[in-house]
Amino acid sequence: MVLSTQKQTKRWTYILLAGALALTSVAGCSPQSGGNNQGTKPAVSETGTDKEGNAGGAAKEGPVNIDIMLPIFKTNYPKDDSPVAAEIEKKTNSNLHLEWVPNSSYGDKFNITLASGKLPTVMYVPDVKSPSFVNAVKAGAFWEVGPYLKDYPNLSKANPIILNNTTIDGKVYGIYRGRALGRNGLVYRKDWLENLGLQEPKTIDDFYNMLKAFTNDDPDKDGKKDTYGMTLVKWTGGWASGFDIISTWFGAPTGWGEDASGKLMPAFLTPEYFEALKFMKKLYDEKLINADFAVMDSAKWTDPIVNGQSGAIVDVLDNAARINDKIQAALKQTGNDEPNKMYTDVVNSLEGPKGLRARPTSGYAGMLAISKTSVKTEDELRRILTFIDQMSEPELQTLAGYGIEGKHYTKVEGGIEPVKNPTLLESEVEGLNQMLTFIPEDHGLKVVQTPIRVKQTEAMKANEAIVVANPAEPLLSTVYSQKGAQLDNIINDARIKYVVGQIDEAAFRSAIDVWRKTGGDDLIKEMNELYAASNNK
Repeated sequence: MVLSTQKQTKRWTYILLAGALALTSVAGCSPQSGGNNQGTKPAVSETGTDKEGNAGGAAKEGPVNIDIMLPIFKTNYPKDDSPVAAEIEKKTNSNLHLEWVPNSSYGDKFNITLASGKLPTVMYVPDVKSPSFVNAVKAGAFWEVGPYLKDYPNLSKANPIILNNTTIDGKVYGIYRGRALGRNGLVYRKDWLENLGLQEPKTIDDFYNMLKAFTNDDPDKDGKKDTYGMTLVKWTGGWASGFDIISTWFGAPTGWGEDASGKLMPAFLTPEYFEALKFMKKLYDEKLINADFAVMDSAKWTDPIVNGQSGAIVDVLDNAARINDKIQAALKQTGNDEPNKMYTDVVNSLEGPKGLRARPTSGYAGMLAISKTSVKTEDELRRILTFIDQMSEPELQTLAGYGIEGKHYTKVEGGIEPVKNPTLLESEVEGLNQMLTFIPEDHGLKVVQTPIRVKQTEAMKANEAIVVANPAEPLLSTVYSQKGAQLDNIINDARIKYVVGQIDEAAFRSAIDVWRKTGGDDLIKEMNELYAASNNK
């Protein structure tokens, strides 16, 4: 393990030196000095005018070039210089290059990019504790930003608990993207439930019966057997995959939990986790979930429920309003819309063997890290931090979240109303909110609070009282930083194979044995040592 770490460090040192030499060479013929040198757009003239021809004020410094790598959940997305992106550039004195990566493959692309050493200015980090990111941090690939946050009006108000959750060896290497703790739950087709005369599910058994009825009892009343209960995707997530949320309902811990003696153990070693796994296999065997879930891209997660094929997803609750809007938009095109009707509904949690429980987020969904290969000086770092801080201003939160007034939304009593044009919103707006940190909070304009938006907000609030915290969240394991990806793959692969019937329970247990021998036992031992040390502080 030590040799492995040394090799990684040497490799990163080489990459960083090579990158620094390359950038030094490029800088010699660069027309600008602000920000990184990877941007291709004209920045600022020697007279101090910006690309719009404006002079004076902040524009004298010239726009800062920012390449930013972000996940995208759609196949259609805003391009560089599209109207909203251009407006953000204008208001932040920046030149943006948006590197979109499909969410389902973001982890792979993230690791490949880290290994290449050619890092964009800003990278979204999906898993702050992932071995690849931790190793890159230890090799000096990213700026430690913690000491700088106090100098920015919004970033200085970051939540100290959430900041602590993102630390590596006690230091902050990125700006977290704040999220509601109780965000996860069940989203389902309310109109289907009403067509079948069923009540809102309150227990796991109710949930199963609902999925069975959505599959077998013609919930859309078209006389055809063309629907199924719930859509799952291949994404294994971390804090929000459908299976993990369901396993919490069954009583499994969130990531790690304590055994009877107070020792930490991973969730998949608990009986409750395996009960959830058997439940998922039952749903698969009875065709209540999509047969292709193991290969289905998360970019298409909501398509079947919008298109009337599927009746539910287990995901973030705020998807309910977005799905409802899309159903309304599709019906409007056929002249069959009912603007005041709620087509979707939510349930924050379903009662299981241990009562009502909810899988929390960590208070953040990944973070934005600033690379040292692209941002070489402290002055450049401060300009990038200024950009990220500016994105928390109310006007820019509204812009990145909902677009331009009059084109993408209209101000109405009680908030704003997005246009009923999903294609326009996807191509010019949706996805840009991935660069928002919501620090200290979301204080942009809000969409008019329709009944489904009110209910999903209430559901997230209700979850805060029943979330099951992960006691290992702040711990940073050396073993996991070296072998975590390999260990995770063993369990993720085994659980998919069990659900689809490629292996039985004995083979699943064998996979756990492989996990233990490959480094899992070392991981458990180390995590418990870290846990004991943290409790004795």
